Amino acid sequence: MKLASSLVPHQWRLLTSPQDCLQAFIFSTANTTKSRTYWSPTLRQCRNLQTAVSPIVSSSYLPTSYITQKQIEIPTSPEKQAPPVQEGLGAFQKLPMVMPSIDLYCSALRKSKRVQPTKGIANIAKRERNRGAKQLDAFMKELALPLKGYMESFPRKRLLHPYERSLIELTLGEGKYEEVLGKVDVLRKKVLSVGKEHASLCAKALSKKEAEERLSEGVEKLELVFQQQGRAVDDLLSIAKVLRAMPVVDLEMPTLCLVGAPNVGKSSLVRILSTGKPEICNYPFTTRGILMGHIVLNYQRFQVTDTPGLLRRCDEDRNNLEKLTLAVLTHLPTAVLYVHDLTGECGTSPSDQFRIYKEMKERFKDYLWIDAVSKCDLLGGSPVIYAKEDRSSDDEEIIKYRETGPDESIHVSVKTEQGLNELKSKVKEVLSNEMEKIKSGDKVDQSGEEVDQSVGS
Repeated sequence: MKLASSLVPHQWRLLTSPQDCLQAFIFSTANTTKSRTYWSPTLRQCRNLQTAVSPIVSSSYLPTSYITQKQIEIPTSPEKQAPPVQEGLGAFQKLPMVMPSIDLYCSALRKSKRVQPTKGIANIAKRERNRGAKQLDAFMKELALPLKGYMESFPRKRLLHPYERSLIELTLGEGKYEEVLGKVDVLRKKVLSVGKEHASLCAKALSKKEAEERLSEGVEKLELVFQQQGRAVDDLLSIAKVLRAMPVVDLEMPTLCLVGAPNVGKSSLVRILSTGKPEICNYPFTTRGILMGHIVLNYQRFQVTDTPGLLRRCDEDRNNLEKLTLAVLTHLPTAVLYVHDLTGECGTSPSDQFRIYKEMKERFKDYLWIDAVSKCDLLGGSPVIYAKEDRSSDDEEIIKYRETGPDESIHVSVKTEQGLNELKSKVKEVLSNEMEKIKSGDKVDQSGEEVDQSVGS
C-alpha cells in the first residue's frame, strides 16, 4: 500500500466520505504514478474544505465557534448598558481592611525577594537578569494589586444611599473622599509604570553586575515613589476607620430621633430610653456625631439616635454637625422626640428655641412627633427671659411657650424621674405607629433635596 504509506495522517483525515476511503483502499495497490495522478485533484479539493473543530465541553461536543460566541461578552453601546445599581445602607461596614503604607511596602519587598530565577539557565549573567526582572515584576505586582483592590472595593460616592453620602460629605469634607481615592489610583499607575520600566532594563542587562545594579535601582525607585505618594494609602486607612465607625442604620426598623438646641438634655434622655451611652457634659455641641442606641419594647427592637443640637440660623450658616442632624431627619424614616429646655441653662433662649422648633415642625410636618420639656425640676414660677431678647414682637404663642412649652408636651426630669414613665409609654406608642408606616410602605421621602442644598452651601 504505497499510497497509504505516502499519505501523511492529516491527509487521511481529509477524506470526507466513505466512497473516498474505499477508493483509496482500492487504488492503494496501483502504481505510484497513477495514484499521484488520481489523488492530486482530490487532495486539492480537500484542502479547500472548511472543517469545524469540536472540543469536549461538559461531556458533549460543541463547535468552537458556538462556545466563542457564548463566552465572549460583546460590549454594548452606552445607551443599552444597565444603569449602575445604588448601594443600600451598610456600605461602610463592607469596606476592606487597608494596610498602612509602610506595611504594604515591606510585605511586597519581602515577598519579591523570595522569587527565584527560572530553572535550567546555566549562564550566570542570564540567570541573574532573569532573577532581577522576575523580582522587580513581583515587587511591582505586590504593590499594585492591593491598591487596585482598594479602588474596586471602596464604593463610588454617587452610588451610596443619600444618608451615607451626606455622612461622607459632612464628616470628611466636600471632595475629600474622591480626592484620596484618586491619589491612590495615581500611586497604583506610577508603581506599574516604574516597575515595568526597571524590570525591562534589568532583563536587558549584559552582565551579572549590571543586572544586580538594575535590580537595586528598581527597588530604590519604587521605594522613592512610595515615600513621596504613599501618604494616600494612610489617608485611605484613616477614612476607612472613620466610616466603619459610623452607626449602622436599619431602614426597616423604626427610629426615634432626638432633636433640639444644644445642651437641652437630649443625650441624658437617650441614656434613659436606650442602650446608647452618649457623652454628657454641660457645654454646647457635646454630641459631635450621630450616636445610635436601641430600645426593646414588647420583644420588638427599635433604634434611638442622638443628634447634634440646632441653632437659630439659616441653612447656609449651619455647621456640619447641624447638617448631620438634618441629614438624619431627611433621609431616614424617623419619629421625632423634640427636647425643649425652658430653664435658660442650655445657652439658647426659650424664644430662639421656639423659632427653631417651629421651623423644624413645619419642615418635617409629616413625621410622628413627641415634645418633651426637660429639666422640669428646675423650672421656677416665672418664665426665663434673656436680657438681650426683644419682647416687642412677642405674641401669645411664644409667651405661652416660655411658661409651659408646646401644647401636649411631656415635662420630664432625669434627676427626679418625673414624667419618665409617661414619656416611655408615648415613645412606645409612636414607635409602634412608625412600624406600621414602614410596613405599609408609607416611608419618608429620601430624595434629600433640602439637605443637599445645605450641603452644597
